[in-house]
Amino acid sequence: MASTPGILTDWPWTPLGNFKHVILAPWIIHGAYSFVVNDGKEKDLSYFLIFPFMLWRMIHNQIWITLSRYQTAKGNGRIVDKPLEFEQVDRERNWDDQIVFNGILFYLGSRHMPGAQQLPLWRTDGVLLTILLHAGPVEYLYYWLHRALHHHFLYSRYHSHHHSSIVTEPITSVIHPFAEHIAYFTLFAIPMLTTILTGTASIISFAGYVTYIDFMNNMGHCNFELIPNWLFSIFPPLKYLMYTPSFHSLHHTQFRTNYSLFMPIYDCIYGTMDKSLDTLYETSLKRKEETPDVLYLTHLTTPESIYHLPLGFASLSSKPHTSHWYLWLMWPVTLWSVMLTWIYGRTFVVERQRFDKLRLQTWAIPKYSLQYFLQWQNEAINDLIEEAILEAEEKGVKVLSLGLLNQGEELNRYGGLYVHRHPELKMKVVDGSSLAVAVILNSIPKGTTEVLLRGKLTKVAYATALALCQKGIQVATLHQTEYLKLTKSLNVTESRFVLTRSYAQKIWLVGDGLSEEEQLRAPKGTLFFPFSQFPPKKLRKDCFYHYTPAMKTPTSLENVHACENWLPRRVMSAWRIAGIVHALEGWKEHECGYNMSNIDKVWQATLQHGFQPLMISTTHTKN
Repeated sequence: MASTPGILTDWPWTPLGNFKHVILAPWIIHGAYSFVVNDGKEKDLSYFLIFPFMLWRMIHNQIWITLSRYQTAKGNGRIVDKPLEFEQVDRERNWDDQIVFNGILFYLGSRHMPGAQQLPLWRTDGVLLTILLHAGPVEYLYYWLHRALHHHFLYSRYHSHHHSSIVTEPITSVIHPFAEHIAYFTLFAIPMLTTILTGTASIISFAGYVTYIDFMNNMGHCNFELIPNWLFSIFPPLKYLMYTPSFHSLHHTQFRTNYSLFMPIYDCIYGTMDKSLDTLYETSLKRKEETPDVLYLTHLTTPESIYHLPLGFASLSSKPHTSHWYLWLMWPVTLWSVMLTWIYGRTFVVERQRFDKLRLQTWAIPKYSLQYFLQWQNEAINDLIEEAILEAEEKGVKVLSLGLLNQGEELNRYGGLYVHRHPELKMKVVDGSSLAVAVILNSIPKGTTEVLLRGKLTKVAYATALALCQKGIQVATLHQTEYLKLTKSLNVTESRFVLTRSYAQKIWLVGDGLSEEEQLRAPKGTLFFPFSQFPPKKLRKDCFYHYTPAMKTPTSLENVHACENWLPRRVMSAWRIAGIVHALEGWKEHECGYNMSNIDKVWQATLQHGFQPLMISTTHTKN
């Protein structure tokens, strides 16, 4: 929002929220119906293609979003090295408003404007006319409109909303108040209206021109330099005819320079070209891929989790992972991504952060949760993890946190397999079990005397059970196999493990394998504490479900603009935090396999670095 919002700031369909696209339904239905029903010359291909073209624009923009976030996470070519936060993501979430607006105008023009019907696929004269009109009046008028928008009166009421984003993303290009978009469309309509009035319009000239505008807008705001220097060496005048991402990035950091749309020639003519452009361009172009100090390895969970990654849909990744019905409509894309990762999957960079001089990165292994339960997939999964570890070692990473990849004894012996195979590793491998245990122990209400332990027994489960027994808390189990494993493995002298048939305990420590029947038999008001990395399905409204082991992050942790799976904003899993703390403390030992760091030491160090316990409300709201 602008500092002093002017008239026509909000979009007319803002009250409709996510249902704004319904506005286009009558035209979409009519366009499809008339194209199918009409015969021969009555078919209007240009009218029918408006909706597919809108979809193409959305896909085009999303490709740029994904590319930009991937490239800036890696670091090579990055221009502005400042953080992106949730506030900006929220402000830019409705980037498709301008596509809806343009779609309405295209539909109205196609129906009611003389000469806008039955457009041919191609006309050379119309394409040339469009190019000339853009390079002339559109670029010239935009330059002066843009300078006017930087006058205090208009800037405070309108354009300051766009400039709230110092670190730009591709979609920042279209984040403007409604009034500004009216002005921009009026400018961009000059070539389109002229070709219609002169009878030279075509489908290609319209679609090509709008795609060109989208492409250049996205490129100018992508925050990484991609235009090679040899282009300007071969044809030096090109620097006046085509801008670079560095050119427009300076406009967002300096505000009073580089006003041109896509052709810097007018900044050269009127003396508003930023003098540091060449230096920034060369520096950004030469910038190498960033080497993280701490690396967090994770994997995909469900097939649709690809959309919840920071590289996916920004509006989804900025919120805790929940199912959305409309993602089912994208099953062809989802199926294609699953097949691609299954056949030719490689580890890829997901996001980056910075904390107390540490450079942090997250890499994703292209495997889904289901595949970790398939024994025949173990070798392929371990190969990918091992490759990632060796690549991180080669890059000079200091600490690697296994995160979700610490799937158990059967897969990789809690990560110890890799250290055993590569004893020469200088990088420290951390599975985060000690901090996960510490978070659970410090989340259980004071005064607790008995807990029920249920689920697949893991390293965290064994350590938590032992620590509870040492505190004098009785640990009950429902199944004899679990009871025998616990008593045999932990070898507690005065065992506080109890085999019970009762479900009366109010504190349940649960992991993978908790059945729905067991959950339904829990007494009212039961607190479920997951010790696994995946939360149980919430079946009870009269019970309370704690998050998987996690903590709130300090405000000094930068570039946090996505949620970690199902966790709230600015909350990080214990397994992920453990690697950061390990690096901050400079600990020299691995924490993986059957090794575990001192729980109290890890907990105190984590608190000292600003991470805070995560609490949940245990009171029900009455309707």
